[in-house]
Amino acid sequence: MSTSLRILVPVKRVLDYTLKPHINKTHTALENTGLKHSMNPFDELSIEEAVRLRSRASPPVADILALSAGPGKAADVLRTAMAMGADRSIHVVVDVEEDGELEPLGVAKLLKKVVLEEGSNLVILGKQSIDDDCGQTGQMLAGLLGWGQATQASKVEFLEGGGKVRVTREVDGGVEVLGGVLPMVVTTDLRLNEPRYASLPNIMKAKKKELRKKTLRDYGVDERRRLKTVKVEEPPPRQGGGKVEDVDGMIAKLKELGAI
Repeated sequence: MSTSLRILVPVKRVLDYTLKPHINKTHTALENTGLKHSMNPFDELSIEEAVRLRSRASPPVADILALSAGPGKAADVLRTAMAMGADRSIHVVVDVEEDGELEPLGVAKLLKKVVLEEGSNLVILGKQSIDDDCGQTGQMLAGLLGWGQATQASKVEFLEGGGKVRVTREVDGGVEVLGGVLPMVVTTDLRLNEPRYASLPNIMKAKKKELRKKTLRDYGVDERRRLKTVKVEEPPPRQGGGKVEDVDGMIAKLKELGAI
């Protein structure tokens, strides 16, 4: 008998990837005031993959739930997720100005609570967000739930019956194929798919879909930070290259630089 999928897709509001980030005056974070924000690109892949799984209809997808934990404007990326094909969404309101961004462990604990409350059996999330590049939440969530995990997926397939999953991921020098069973956590990489643009009719339909507002207290999640950002700096400017006349000159230059 085919297993119906109840998919949870966490999404994050980040600085738009087309912008060049700049560090704030206190050198503690990136400057984001008044700048364009959008959905984390890896999370767009996750929504797209969930919608594509539904179109394949094997196994059937019973529910696609998008979730975001962030300030009030995080609702914008949830509307985008629903316009792309998510059925409903949950906005866990976090006062970022007062409490700061949630850390990966805090997000993983929140997602665990949502998974158990909503009965999800598949979580598809981006391998990282482009603002902090932690790349930890998916692995932590799988550990907290005791579920199998496949990270950096470039292809996701369900075998006959729908309970078994085959995930292809790119590794140095080739690809690796992993097999797992539901329930499962999958994190997405850039080669997985090409996210669709939300059409105007779907954007209008998304306004009528359910968007529930919650707080961390509703889920009993501790929002205290355990890490402190000491300093954020721009990378040092790259030095210009030099030319050498021949191989002997190159070896001499490398010795001068202490490279050999």
